[in-house]
Amino acid sequence: MSHASLFNGTMGQVLTDWRPDDEVFWKDRGYAIAQRNLWISIPALLLAFAVWLVWSVVVAKLPAIGFAYSTNQLFWLAALPGLSGATLRIFYSFMVPIFGGRRWTAISTASLLIPALGIGFAVQYPDMPYAVFLLLALLCGFGGGNFASSMANISFFFPKKSKGNALALNAGLGNAGVSVMQFVVPLVITAGVFGGLGGDPQTLSEGGRIWLQNAGFIWVPFILLSTLAAWFGMNDIASAKASFREQSVIFKRKHNWIMCVLYTGTFGSFIGYSAGFPLLATNQFPDANALQYVFLGPLVGALSRAATGWISDRFGGGRVTLWVFVAMIACVAGVLFFLGIKEQPGAFWGFFAMFMLLFLATGVGNASTFQMIPVIFRKEIPRLMPELGEAQQIRQGEKESAATIGFTSAIAAYGAFFIPKAYGSSIELTGGAEAALYGFIGFYVVCVVLTWWFYTRRNAEIRC
Repeated sequence: MSHASLFNGTMGQVLTDWRPDDEVFWKDRGYAIAQRNLWISIPALLLAFAVWLVWSVVVAKLPAIGFAYSTNQLFWLAALPGLSGATLRIFYSFMVPIFGGRRWTAISTASLLIPALGIGFAVQYPDMPYAVFLLLALLCGFGGGNFASSMANISFFFPKKSKGNALALNAGLGNAGVSVMQFVVPLVITAGVFGGLGGDPQTLSEGGRIWLQNAGFIWVPFILLSTLAAWFGMNDIASAKASFREQSVIFKRKHNWIMCVLYTGTFGSFIGYSAGFPLLATNQFPDANALQYVFLGPLVGALSRAATGWISDRFGGGRVTLWVFVAMIACVAGVLFFLGIKEQPGAFWGFFAMFMLLFLATGVGNASTFQMIPVIFRKEIPRLMPELGEAQQIRQGEKESAATIGFTSAIAAYGAFFIPKAYGSSIELTGGAEAALYGFIGFYVVCVVLTWWFYTRRNAEIRC
């Protein structure tokens, strides 16, 4: 079969013969195609994360340029992208098999232009109604939704032996969009990057000028380039086609729901800590100038996810996940210790170090839990659907694992709202964040038990 015969359909980019687990096929044709799709997907996902959480920086600057919003109003602007992004993920989870990975990646990436341009224009008008900002915050959820479809898409391209590492690279470098945004936006708002085209600067209440519109505008050219790259450079896989009804079988699968809990423990923690770490650090250590360091947390988590997928491929996702949750319990205990001595010299750096280790653990766990899902369904489908032939069972397992990857990421994304909210409620009710942190430890203990019982003990239902 010639290389060209692999393609037909729209713009010659539909793969009609895709067998990544066939070693000859993978070596001759599959690897190059899969790598091209992966490395177009990664920057698109990075931009999605940047747009999703851009409000975490923008809201801090709104009062200084004349927006008379209360603290509670600012909190909702920061929180709503987490709620809408998580909710959109539920729907995005099922889009790739319906529309195709190439089409959906291009469409979903292009949709980021709406909130990016909207923020850029809205912040230039101090009399802009609050409702407009609420709408723009909700629309930033487009960025959060993209993760589910991106991960489901990439899962179709790689064989079992390298799926964990591919998903870790896509997710880890995509997650880096949070850190990139928290580093880039404070820089670009200090200069007229786009000249007269970008609009006039705003005058700060304490003097000086900023171009807050650049927080939105800076992403526009990159979104356009990424959209074009996806449309012209990626592929749709014909065998990955499935209706929502076909994919909805995952709601009957016990392991879909168990993995929702475990992935909430890993990715939900990563995105929640990313959103809440700046607030917690400045609230508990007001003299530490913490904001100049907080971007390092999401960066550590993203890089550890990208760099550690091979560990789960080699040692088993279940075993790695179990020890990740043990490590997270220890790290949160360390955070609690340093909060208890926060008046002593050096306490901030101990607190900061514990959070860096916590972010590191969430990254490793993000990779290991996603590695588990394809393994689980590859083993589970033959038992659940013995009437199917071997090739059909493999395809069914791929479809269900892709849908589960997307759906679990949707549920876990609510961490972007609930972790910061837990901090706020704990501080309001008890005067400190300790109650929230003890609650997190309790949840991680549940995750340890679930992982051990279902996936790692000697007589586990599915050892992985």
